Amino acid sequence: MNMSRRVLLAAGAGAAGAAGVGGTAQAAGRGGGGRPLRTGFERLEADGYRLLDGEKVGVVTNPTGVTRDVQHIVDVMHGDERVDLKAVFGPEHGFRGTAQAGGSEGRYDDPATGLPVYDTYLKSGQTLADIFTASGVDTVVFDIQDVGARFYTYIWTLYDCMEAAQLAGKRFVVLDRPNPMTGRNAYGPVLHKEFATFVGRREISQAHGMTVTELARLFNGEYLAHPVELATVPMTGWRRGDFYDASGLPWVPPSPNMPTPDTALVYAGTCLFEGTNLSEGRGTTRPFELLGAEGIDRAWAAAANELALPGVHFREAYFAPTFSKFQGKTIGGVQLHVDDRESFDPVRTGIALLVTAKRVWKDFAWRSDNWIDKLTGSTQVRTMIDAGASADEVVAAWRKELGAFRDVRRKYLTYK
Repeated sequence: MNMSRRVLLAAGAGAAGAAGVGGTAQAAGRGGGGRPLRTGFERLEADGYRLLDGEKVGVVTNPTGVTRDVQHIVDVMHGDERVDLKAVFGPEHGFRGTAQAGGSEGRYDDPATGLPVYDTYLKSGQTLADIFTASGVDTVVFDIQDVGARFYTYIWTLYDCMEAAQLAGKRFVVLDRPNPMTGRNAYGPVLHKEFATFVGRREISQAHGMTVTELARLFNGEYLAHPVELATVPMTGWRRGDFYDASGLPWVPPSPNMPTPDTALVYAGTCLFEGTNLSEGRGTTRPFELLGAEGIDRAWAAAANELALPGVHFREAYFAPTFSKFQGKTIGGVQLHVDDRESFDPVRTGIALLVTAKRVWKDFAWRSDNWIDKLTGSTQVRTMIDAGASADEVVAAWRKELGAFRDVRRKYLTYK
């Protein structure tokens, strides 16, 4: 897809507008190897918000949109006369983060700033475009911490907001933050178009290995019918092999069940258990690291360890979720212990755990709505596991499609 000259100039302005800045109002963190890391917002602020000069601004964000000293960027921008901030747009879980999975905060006025907060959750197309129009903004800014998995809904909030901004004639600016899984590569099955939902709008892999500015450029260049006027503000000091702890940034849970970067590391694989009758660990202190059900014992951990998966071991574990599946019941299962992040493949690990759980637990079942197909992006994983395929056979089945996506992805990668 050929982007207009105006779009290309806007994209360049996002990267270059802050490029010459020498200082920042926030102390810079250190990336891997001691490199100073600055987020997109840090660079925007340090450059005096020149990219937003003369614009009425709205911000799509949530509790992760914070500075290094954990001030929310909305509070910072609201208090800065250089920014004409007019509105906030909240995704799933809400702007201030008061809603659980599958919920949002609705329309209200923010008590801290008095700004109108509009709800974007499950809104798209002309409906969302009308919200942008009603807000009176000229430019929509996106700043949310992603976790690197296709079915984590914030990247589809990004996609929907880009599409709606184009329909409403608004400019769109994306501020970057690290991918906590690193950006080394893409892993897992690629979504088939007929399985498009809010946990996967377009044909990307299950673990995409991109940052939000890279995804925005991918969406604009490959998938949006009409590209939005896009500007991006990349980070400096981040490299594709960096894990989150190299950033020096505070971790704010992007959603209630993503408490630590360790959770994000495994989530792209173990979230698949949402598509089964096993607990994915919601209602525990280690969601997506603890998995289990009534009637499972040490046999599952033993079967998983026999596979000698790289970078991870499995411990027999017992736990009682405080909400969600098996609430208040003590159940058995496994806890993942990642001991080598460099070699760990979360998607292959998730598939191996599905295969072994089905083998050792006679009551294993998929959710009746075939949610697993929406998470994996096709029927392939479910039908192959039901037919008795091994984890390696399932992984091999998506290799060609993954290779094709990696070729497309490569065109939009910003960082070394």
